[in-house]
Amino acid sequence: MGITLALLAMLSFGSNILITRYAVARMPLEAGFFIVLTVNVLFPALVYALELGLRAAPWSWDWKGAGLFALGGVVGTFLGRRFLFDTVKLLGPSRASVFHSTSPAFALIGAWLLADERLGWLEIGLMALVWFGLWLTQPRVGATSVGVVEARRGLLAGLLTVAGFGFGNVFRGLAMRSWHESALGSVVASVAALALQLAVTRDWGMVRAQFRAADRTAIGLYVACGITTSCGSIFIAEAMVRMEIALAVLVVHTTPLLIFPVSVFILRNREELTGRTLAGAVLVLAGIASLALR
Repeated sequence: MGITLALLAMLSFGSNILITRYAVARMPLEAGFFIVLTVNVLFPALVYALELGLRAAPWSWDWKGAGLFALGGVVGTFLGRRFLFDTVKLLGPSRASVFHSTSPAFALIGAWLLADERLGWLEIGLMALVWFGLWLTQPRVGATSVGVVEARRGLLAGLLTVAGFGFGNVFRGLAMRSWHESALGSVVASVAALALQLAVTRDWGMVRAQFRAADRTAIGLYVACGITTSCGSIFIAEAMVRMEIALAVLVVHTTPLLIFPVSVFILRNREELTGRTLAGAVLVLAGIASLALR
């Protein structure tokens, strides 16, 4: 069940990467990110309200769990997701998905240091197999027309992205150990991220101008980004209750399995899916299947 939930989270986050490609082309990120964060608050709140009405367990609150979710929101949602949008804008969805897929390395270190999580040699070997497959899926240097300046900025944004996602997910996993409220925890995390974004924004005139110039399609795309990332956050929180944090994060960040086929069949091979990337995808699938069967 943990693998299934982690794969659902991967599909959610992978869909967000694809949608982001079109969202940033129609509306600047400065205003669009506010839409995403607002939806990140409202959509999980609706999910929690529906869940609370259907379940037998009463409403609960845990300050430690809420604090860890808030910390995960600052590190993962604000830092990680914010820079993920920049990475997609600078490098394209395929290269962004490759950066996205390397954050389990940070999650492995964070789970070891903060959650005292120990993995056996079998799990470490299977993780290495998945990482090697993900490395093979990376597009060649000449596969995209990214300039030197954009590539350097994209590299920095990508590194901040993977660090934020890696440690942010560890904080969420720790929160779920004491407070099993994935939807409400997602609300807490998103409120913290939104508050920080409000605090650091300076040019409100530009943001207002971007909102006035935006059309319904642009707003709808960013709303879709908010919904998909909210679903991903809830799914991964539930997955980390049922399996090791580092392994759950590893499965979640296999987004190239979704991104590259879409690049071929929908984007008409614009970012060049090759035999190398197909071989990498096979290794990733083999590693995930082995983790599920272990």
